[in-house]
Amino acid sequence: MIENVGTDPRVCRWEVDGLCLSGLAWGPMDGTPVLMLHGWMDHADSFRELAPLLTGCHVVALDLSGQGLSSHRSPHATYNIWDDLPQIAGILVQLGWTDCVLVGHSRGANISALFAAAQPEKVRAFVALDSLVPEPTEEAVVATLRAFIEDTHKQKTRARRTFETRADYVERRCAQGNSRQVSEALADRALEEGPDGFHMRGDARLFASSAVKLTQGDVEAVLRSIRCPVLNIWARDGIKSKRPKALDLIRLGADLIGDYEMMEFPGDHHLHLDPTVAKEIAPAILDFLERHGLR
Repeated sequence: MIENVGTDPRVCRWEVDGLCLSGLAWGPMDGTPVLMLHGWMDHADSFRELAPLLTGCHVVALDLSGQGLSSHRSPHATYNIWDDLPQIAGILVQLGWTDCVLVGHSRGANISALFAAAQPEKVRAFVALDSLVPEPTEEAVVATLRAFIEDTHKQKTRARRTFETRADYVERRCAQGNSRQVSEALADRALEEGPDGFHMRGDARLFASSAVKLTQGDVEAVLRSIRCPVLNIWARDGIKSKRPKALDLIRLGADLIGDYEMMEFPGDHHLHLDPTVAKEIAPAILDFLERHGLR
């Protein structure tokens, strides 16, 4: 359900698989359908600068489960990157979209890649921001499972992170490397005010290790299975500047995806939240869609 049609952003709410999922929407209801998936511990507001610039598009940015205003998963459930895939399919049904353009940032790009590979008929195009797929693991599966069990228990018993003021949250994000602009933009939807301060809305289990991680062979199989055009946008000072293995993902994308383009823009990992950079990214995305006959 999309509320407040005619104003941007519009508030969205859906019930899918027993979860109450939230989001934001921009643009004409009959525009090119675009579904945006945010990064780890972010939410729909991370697209507040980019989404309105995609003229002619009906953009829906989802709060993935356990983040933003969306429900936490049940106590026995997990937050592996594939766990959201059935709900994404359910959202498309409720929106009445037979297919869409997927735009994913970071963890959201990794989830989008899995969805595009597993449901190619539902994805017209895929735009990946500062990621593409998960970096393949070199960990032994038993070690990963051990970390998953122990981390999940630790996070389930951990008290919710609380900040005395909203400004304290902003300062913490700044200290972790986010710009003040990004930290301010993400604060409101990430926090819930209570009598003893501001609580993090995000489910702490998102900090736990995945149960299983993708191997080199798994990552290559995912990339080979993506049938749609892919635009892979990287930040100059983002992931690939800090993790050299990300360069391998670009090479794999070029080798294994039939229609792959890579672009680089100035900025850090949240480059799409910088108003100046967003004004450069949006025309590149619109041109990419236009060239492929998708608008």
